[in-house]
Amino acid sequence: MNDVDTQAERSILVVAHAHRAETVAAAERVVAALRAAGARPVLALDDGEDLVQAGPSLADVAVLGRDVPVADIELAIVLGGDGTILRAAELVRDGSAPILGINMGHVGFLAEIERDDMDEAVRRVIAREYEVEERMALQIRVKDTGDSVIYETWALNEATVEKASRERLLEVVVEIDGRPLSTFGCDGMVVSTPTGSTAYNFSAGGPVIWPTVEAIAVVPLSAHALFAKPLVVGPEHSVAIEVLERTNGTGILWCDGRRSHDLPPGARVVVRRSDRPVRLARLHPAQFTDRLVRKFRLPVEGWRGPAAITGVMPTQAKRATDAATSADRESTAVGSEVAP
Repeated sequence: MNDVDTQAERSILVVAHAHRAETVAAAERVVAALRAAGARPVLALDDGEDLVQAGPSLADVAVLGRDVPVADIELAIVLGGDGTILRAAELVRDGSAPILGINMGHVGFLAEIERDDMDEAVRRVIAREYEVEERMALQIRVKDTGDSVIYETWALNEATVEKASRERLLEVVVEIDGRPLSTFGCDGMVVSTPTGSTAYNFSAGGPVIWPTVEAIAVVPLSAHALFAKPLVVGPEHSVAIEVLERTNGTGILWCDGRRSHDLPPGARVVVRRSDRPVRLARLHPAQFTDRLVRKFRLPVEGWRGPAAITGVMPTQAKRATDAATSADRESTAVGSEVAP
């Protein structure tokens, strides 16, 4: 089997919306680059029709689930913001493909790179020059008053129990490991992963949790109680939010802002760590601190740390050292029979 045949079996999912001309143009560039490298680009069924109308060159691209099973997807390239990455996580959930986000939006916390580096990203995908980072996900089950599971799903960012009617409060009891913690009225509850700590959890006043910390955050929304502060529990614990039967109204469960389920009085939402993490492809070993500063435009003027003294950030210094080492190796190998 030659190299072209081997490459042709590599299926790369491209996830993009057709609502913006620049995103369509980016999808066309990525698809063309994948084909030029001998790989097979694949589009999601929901994206395909809209993208083809906006970009005719995408008309004959394979479709996920129809032409290519999710198990055959090697990697998903996502063109968009965090919402599009969350959608891609849904698409590859039944497979093992990591997700590489190319930010076409604004904040883009989950995205690995910006749009200007798109061609280099595709090259590195083809060369398999990336690392895979596993992010903790949540398993969510809704139980009725008879303790039967009536709905089950998952989340990468958060599970949110919210009131369905704007004028009413939810009466809830928070439970940790099967033991009641407190009851109060509130607008809702957010149960978040470290990945989701900079999303809804952050807006609700919850803690920012570094991705290397395995934990679950529990954050009340506008709670009417003294003991209604954000909690952080270990990943081995289960968290349950029960909508008390005395609640005058109904609630609704939202997972990653994408999947929902109605919660009548008496419903219990049980959240625990999923045994299946979400896999993210990383091209650069960036510090999470740097990502926070960049995405939130945090003020760091006046810092007197080592990088401020040398004028070189630690990651930049490492890249410069690696480049110098590589150059030394190449100069040493000149004239030898060492294969490139």
